[in-house]
Amino acid sequence: MQDIVAAALDRGDYRAAATLLQEWQKKSPKDPWLLLCVGRYQEAIRRWEAAEKTYLSLLRKATVPKLMTQARQGIQRVQAQRQQSRDEALETARSAPGSKEPGFLCLEPVPSEARTAAAQGLAKVMQIDPYIARLQLPSQGWRLYRVGSVGELQYFSRALAEAGTPAFWVKQQDATGVQVFNVEYFRSVGPTQATVICRSADGQMGTIAFAWPEVSQRVVGQLPLFESVVDVDEWKRLRRKQKTQDYADIWDLHLHNRQCMLRLCDRTYQFRQGNPLPEGEPVPDHGTSTRPLWNALLAYIRTHTTGPQQDGFAKFAEGAIELIELMPPFAHQVRLPRLRESTWDPAFHLYSGLHFLRHR
Repeated sequence: MQDIVAAALDRGDYRAAATLLQEWQKKSPKDPWLLLCVGRYQEAIRRWEAAEKTYLSLLRKATVPKLMTQARQGIQRVQAQRQQSRDEALETARSAPGSKEPGFLCLEPVPSEARTAAAQGLAKVMQIDPYIARLQLPSQGWRLYRVGSVGELQYFSRALAEAGTPAFWVKQQDATGVQVFNVEYFRSVGPTQATVICRSADGQMGTIAFAWPEVSQRVVGQLPLFESVVDVDEWKRLRRKQKTQDYADIWDLHLHNRQCMLRLCDRTYQFRQGNPLPEGEPVPDHGTSTRPLWNALLAYIRTHTTGPQQDGFAKFAEGAIELIELMPPFAHQVRLPRLRESTWDPAFHLYSGLHFLRHR
């Protein structure tokens, strides 16, 4: 029977081979050579994963050296074919029209009960150790996982979806190109609408009046502020290094119907332009500090907007900071007085832009 099945596979008659295997299964279900031919049939019809499992099962059960050798050879062939198929699919994706544009791939959060399957899928697609894959899966919020050309990222996103690992890809321009207006101060606020004085990306000052229901969501975060300090190392030598001295609060109000976002920052907000809250609102005594005024303003905004608040930036930044440096530069529109550029600023702009796209 083995020779007959092999002859059917050699001439490409897979229907006949399947029929012969079914007959063989009925007559001698425990014949180890049957399992070898099943593996060869699965290999011939390009069911690589099933074929590899069949050969591995045979390898665990077989005692005949010749059978064990052929099972090992089958595993090697399947792995080589899978790698070749993967390489060909990647090359096709990379050469498709528009595939050279820069983009990035994000992993979505995975609940604890699904982490094992998702980790196995990530390990299989990205060809990494399953334990490492499990550590890379986020439990809350998104993880910026890979940057590269969108053709390549499309391939990985599809492969991960098929393997049961939630992920999505985005063009860099789509996520970072949302129009941003930096708010200088609120000129007026009321129960139904507000007016802000803001600055556009090219530095032009203007006025935007909007109704509170237009705010589809709020994206908030804290950006570290660094100072150059002199420290003593283990050899008692003086060394100059950057240390985090404080954090800046930053809020983005998304206006999807206008395709833009309003960006507020406690370090650049012009509190001296007047009381931003309407008459009758409780305003704390701030003395020389603007923090009570800032907190009162945020509380007022929260009260008058009904959209969700996205506050997972700190987790997102953990994986994004290093990958930001691998991306083509983009205008992040975070206006903080810094001595040198920080990857934290474009990381927040990217995080906010992602939420803008995904919410839409």
